[in-house]
Amino acid sequence: MTTDQLFLEIDRIFSEVVEARRFLHSKPELSFQEFKTSEFIQTYLTRLGIENSRIANTGVVALIGNPAEEKCIAFRADIDALPIQEETNLPYASKNQGVMHACGHDIHTSVLLGTAILLKKFENLLPVRVKLIFQPAEEKLPGGAKKLIEEGILHNPNVVAVFGEHTDPENEVGCISVSPGTIMASADELYWTVRGKSSHAAQPHLGVDPIRASVALANSLYDLPNRIKDPLEPLHLAITSIRGGFATNIYPDEVKIMGTLRTFNENSRKKALTHIEKISNSISNMFNVEIFFEPILGYPPLENNDELVNFVEGVAKDLLGSDNVLKFKPKMWAEDFAYYSRVVPSVFWFLGVKPKGYNGEIFGLHSSKYNPDENSIKYGIAMFVKIALSFTNVL
Repeated sequence: MTTDQLFLEIDRIFSEVVEARRFLHSKPELSFQEFKTSEFIQTYLTRLGIENSRIANTGVVALIGNPAEEKCIAFRADIDALPIQEETNLPYASKNQGVMHACGHDIHTSVLLGTAILLKKFENLLPVRVKLIFQPAEEKLPGGAKKLIEEGILHNPNVVAVFGEHTDPENEVGCISVSPGTIMASADELYWTVRGKSSHAAQPHLGVDPIRASVALANSLYDLPNRIKDPLEPLHLAITSIRGGFATNIYPDEVKIMGTLRTFNENSRKKALTHIEKISNSISNMFNVEIFFEPILGYPPLENNDELVNFVEGVAKDLLGSDNVLKFKPKMWAEDFAYYSRVVPSVFWFLGVKPKGYNGEIFGLHSSKYNPDENSIKYGIAMFVKIALSFTNVL
């Protein structure tokens, strides 16, 4: 199938896919609660005559292609939304109070539904079987990818490669960006409880001040990355919340602290967590307070397979032109797609959703005003379909 023929096929189904996207956008559901979203996806796939089933309560998996084909690849779309009140004023804005598709997962899902339409139509041309993964709960630990893998999503048939994409408001429609190696960080949630003894502010000698200990702890933690890592290595520790006290004349009993740890290196991640524990114990002894450090380990770093990146770049250049295939600059974001990349060769790229030629204000991911250009859907579908039709002698 030529590029012109592929885009002609996409144009024929585009209005149908946009309709699905707008329905999904208007009915967002939070992580692990995507029951109506999954029902919509299953109904859609069944109407197309595509075998599908539920997995991990709210996930959906579908298979397309000749069962006699030995190789199977997977395309993944996340389907959950965020706890954000939408402020776009779109006619199809969220009807669910306090919930919004502010990260583009409705785009991801509709791209995969459009991909399903065309792969089913041209099923006899596929050199591989294709597993479509509509994954719940990318936005919330422990992550839907982890649960799906535990329930066997990469088996029956065995998957040899996983492909995924994400909306990118920084680049225009018609562009993608992709890079080899580690492109996103691990993300661990950090929680502390600093417990002292309440007293009158005018009589500090009768209590134990957890505020002062918390300030010392935060300052020590901010200095930690520079003391334990190579200066050229990314490692970021942020304190994002310190809560304690309720009056000007009372020392509180306790203070709650929250933060995040992000790094591209697993060894640095483990080393940092060990040092955080040591610092917490040291401050506890120094200020005579109790400090309970309770980290929640999050997603690992996301690493793209070099060979698959080369393949995806080649596909993208054929479809979009070399000037529209950009290098992705690694970010300290986190993505549970990383779990797939730890099990099988995988590649994750970014799909431009900024309107072509637009110079106005762009609202980023997780903004209550996030509004990706729906024309990006065409290029997302084109990438997946071309990958499926071209996957021969890749791995």
